[in-house]
Amino acid sequence: MGIPWRSSAEALAQIMRRHGTDPGAVGDVEAAWGAFGEFLHVEVDGIDPEPNSDADGFIVQWGRYSLNDQRPSLSFTRQLAVVDGGDRQPEYWQLDLHMIFDDGPELAGIDDLDIQDTGFSFEPIGPRRAAELAAMRTGMARYPQLSAVWRATPVGSALSFECVC
Repeated sequence: MGIPWRSSAEALAQIMRRHGTDPGAVGDVEAAWGAFGEFLHVEVDGIDPEPNSDADGFIVQWGRYSLNDQRPSLSFTRQLAVVDGGDRQPEYWQLDLHMIFDDGPELAGIDDLDIQDTGFSFEPIGPRRAAELAAMRTGMARYPQLSAVWRATPVGSALSFECVC
C-alpha cells in the first residue's frame, strides 16, 4: 500500500526534512538528491495501473530560464499519470523540486550543454529504478557545470505539484 497521490508533495517534504533539508530552503543539493531518490521508491496509489505504462517516472533538468531571471537552476521531477476513476485518460501531475543558484564562473555554459535533462525514466520501483538513478547521477557528473551546481548552495528552492496535462 502506497501513499495517496495527492499526498506526494507532503511525503517528499517529510523525507527531505529527515535528510536535513527543507523544500523551501535547500542548503545541500546532495541531501536533496538523497531525499528525492528515497521518495522515488515510495509507492503511490491512484496512478495508472496498466502494465508498462508511463504512470510513474522521473527526470532531472537544468539550465537558465526566464522564470528564474536567467539564473542557473536544477530541478528534480517525479511525474505521475493519475487515474481518478472511470475510463478517462490519465492526468499527468508533476512534483518538482526546483533549485536556483547564483551565477558564477563555474556555472557558465550550463545552458549551452548538449543536453538540458536526463530524459524521463519509467523504471519500476526497485533495483532497476535504483540503477537508473545511479546512472543519471554518474552521467551528470561528466559535465563540469553540473558537478559545480551539485556542490553549490541554492539561493532559492521550491516544491510544486501541478497538473501538466
